[in-house]
Amino acid sequence: MLGLTHYYAAALAAEGITANAISPALIDTDMVRGNLNATPARIPVGRFGEVEEVASVVVMLATNAYITGQTIHVNGGWYMS
Repeated sequence: MLGLTHYYAAALAAEGITANAISPALIDTDMVRGNLNATPARIPVGRFGEVEEVASVVVMLATNAYITGQTIHVNGGWYMS
């Protein structure tokens, strides 16, 4: 995914089109709550992410014409890069 994001960002920048990715970790959804192995104790902030927290990143990227080629990790510090 990272390679595709970088490729499209470079290929489309001259057209004024940005390309970014969002990489969420454990978000509080039915699927995550139904997984017995998913526990908020594994996440440094101590809780699952909220759907609204991912949505706010989507809105930020959709309204910013200068950010391109980036992957935004919405993961509560689970994996830091």
